[in-house]
Amino acid sequence: MELHNLKKVQRRKGKRLGQGHGSGRGKTGGRGTKGQKARGKIKLSFEGGALPLIKRLPFAKGKGKNRSYQENPMVLNVEKLNVFSAKSIVDSESLVKQGLVSKKEAKRVKILGAGKLTVPLTVKVAVSKTAQSKIEKAGGTISL
Repeated sequence: MELHNLKKVQRRKGKRLGQGHGSGRGKTGGRGTKGQKARGKIKLSFEGGALPLIKRLPFAKGKGKNRSYQENPMVLNVEKLNVFSAKSIVDSESLVKQGLVSKKEAKRVKILGAGKLTVPLTVKVAVSKTAQSKIEKAGGTISL
């Protein structure tokens, strides 16, 4: 066995702190001397006894504070509706059957007007103005 045939060591073992004076890492074990950080664990958010930042900030008040909890509508473009046969009814159940939306998303579907529609349909879902004009142009109707 020669030096150039040895396997490379990928990881180095961690320092063993506090193992006596002979190790060169004894006594304080890399913690410096005295003080709160040397003696025990303190929270990362601890600010030396001052009033913490989270308590200094005001409460969230007013309109739109819970906006992140509101669900956005599931967007579906008009061109995707060409999958349906002529004069069929498009509602949340039929969209799930065709595999265009999942069962969970079916409650909040809105059809937008991107693309072309060639099939006349009866739509019973929320629709944008451009989608409404394209559906009516193709010979379909909208009933909510």
